Amino acid sequence: MPLTEPPDDHLRQEDPVDAARETGGGVPDVLGGPEVTAADVPEADVPEADVPGAEASAPEPEPVLPEPVRQRIVALTAAVLPGLPADEVPVPLRRVAKFAPNRRARLGAPAIAAQLTGDPLFRQRITARVLADTGDLGAAVLEGTAPAAADPVEVAALAYLARPRGWRDLIEASGAAVRAEADSAVVAELVREAEQRATRAEHDRAVARVEAEKLRDELARVREELGQLREESRQLHRSLRETQARERKATELLATERGRAARATADADAELRRVRARLAEAEAAAGVARASAKEARSVDDARLWLLLETIGQAAVGLRRELALDPVDKLPADFVADAFADQSGTTAAGTAARARDTDDPARLDQLLALPRAHLVVDGYNVTKRGFGEMSLEQQRKRLITGLGGIAAQTGDEVTVVFDGAERMHGLPPSPRGVRVLFSRKGETADELIRRLVRAEPSGRPVVVVSSDREVADGVRRHGAYPLGADSLLRRLARS
Repeated sequence: MPLTEPPDDHLRQEDPVDAARETGGGVPDVLGGPEVTAADVPEADVPEADVPGAEASAPEPEPVLPEPVRQRIVALTAAVLPGLPADEVPVPLRRVAKFAPNRRARLGAPAIAAQLTGDPLFRQRITARVLADTGDLGAAVLEGTAPAAADPVEVAALAYLARPRGWRDLIEASGAAVRAEADSAVVAELVREAEQRATRAEHDRAVARVEAEKLRDELARVREELGQLREESRQLHRSLRETQARERKATELLATERGRAARATADADAELRRVRARLAEAEAAAGVARASAKEARSVDDARLWLLLETIGQAAVGLRRELALDPVDKLPADFVADAFADQSGTTAAGTAARARDTDDPARLDQLLALPRAHLVVDGYNVTKRGFGEMSLEQQRKRLITGLGGIAAQTGDEVTVVFDGAERMHGLPPSPRGVRVLFSRKGETADELIRRLVRAEPSGRPVVVVSSDREVADGVRRHGAYPLGADSLLRRLARS
């Protein structure tokens, strides 16, 4: 907004500088400094009506200030406003003078601009303060000149406040410079935007060329695929015609074969009747043979009993002659003693002993076999049946249940757990139950396979584990693999 002076004379305060000029004496500085003589006051501040011999004329209107110049004038005034004595600050600006520095120029701009326009004495006081801070630049502006290297906005602001001779020209020149800079900035921005648009256009053209090349390549590929599809379609039509021809031939052959089958069926029925007649004759002869065989079997049984009795007495004599004592260790005991120091070996020539089954009752049938050996994958069973317990409670519950099975069946029972070393604090194992822990670097699955390989061929070995890899491994060595659920149900029944 332009800074304008009030048009009416009654709104102006008496300028002590003008009074001093009329008397030709000095004017005391309102800031407390040395006196300011009439020669130090810019002539533009002296009204022409007060100059002797000057003709009375209307005051010139305030110039229209560029926005940067107006903002700079307000900023300079706001900066020195708190430094004025309280009685020299106009009443409308006393509240503004108490604002923070960053708010004073922003919120008090309208009041400061109005006061600078309508109060020449206030403007003189502000000018004296500002010129004292600007140094050589302020002195040059007072002389009506503007240094070439000076900021035109700063020169215009000081010229407006000090108003030396030609101050309007200085403001006009500053406005022209500011407008020229603004125009230059606009032109530079337009040039930069034009360059950016040219760059984008070039980039778009390059992208379009690349896309066109891609589309041409894609079109060539699609045409090639279309040719291939057409060729495949011709081949499929040719294959269809050949297939239809073969189908007609097959239909004719089928009718022929049906006739042959009907004749063969009639011949088979006649042959069946003849076979049934022969079967009746054979059954009659078989009845006679069974009677004869029964008599012969009685004789054979007597001979077999005599042979077995002789073999038994010979075995007792041979055991006595060889001095064979009853064994106190079983094959699994040797594996339990040596598995920590020996590496696993692959047994050769293993024979298949059993087939896998999912029937839980199969466990009871297998345990009823003479001298059966039950091998249990410990954690595989416990985590499936009672995994909510701690590991110690799982082991204790499983070992206790296996003790009951060993007592009921009299079979050998071995339970294997994973563990780098034997757990401490285990309760004593029940009679007939062997508890093993895998050594460091070996899993319970490997130990179970070693136990199965150690048994002699022909002995029934039952392995309880839901691990498919364990089941497949022991089956290859002739053992009977069963799932963990069969043992859990057996334990629940006990």
